[in-house]
Amino acid sequence: MTEERNVTRTQTDNKASEQASLLPLVDVVEDAGGITLYADMPGVAKDEVQVNLDADTLTIEGTVKLDVPADMEASHVEVGLPRYRRVFTLSRELDADKVNASFDQGVLTLRIPKADHAQPRRIDVKVT
Repeated sequence: MTEERNVTRTQTDNKASEQASLLPLVDVVEDAGGITLYADMPGVAKDEVQVNLDADTLTIEGTVKLDVPADMEASHVEVGLPRYRRVFTLSRELDADKVNASFDQGVLTLRIPKADHAQPRRIDVKVT
């Protein structure tokens, strides 16, 4: 899996538009069965998370919505961009059809198992 850096273009109505976005911090853990990605996206609600897979390109996006009462305004804001976005290119060893995603308290967890052809297997040796 490789990461596409400095990606800020998105397709909207077949036009490329530039949108600035935050890169969520992502931990990638690999084991014998596949990889698990943990993406930190504080301030994003579950219904504002999008995970898209197009061929071998995995895109993680989320919109930050901080509720500020109508009669108040923030005097200091550390998250200046309202959107997270990160793009990865998946290895052919991973089975993109079996991706599982969950989101809990600002952390997106994606589990991508290895494809059957990439799994370790034992070959029986016959005595002749």
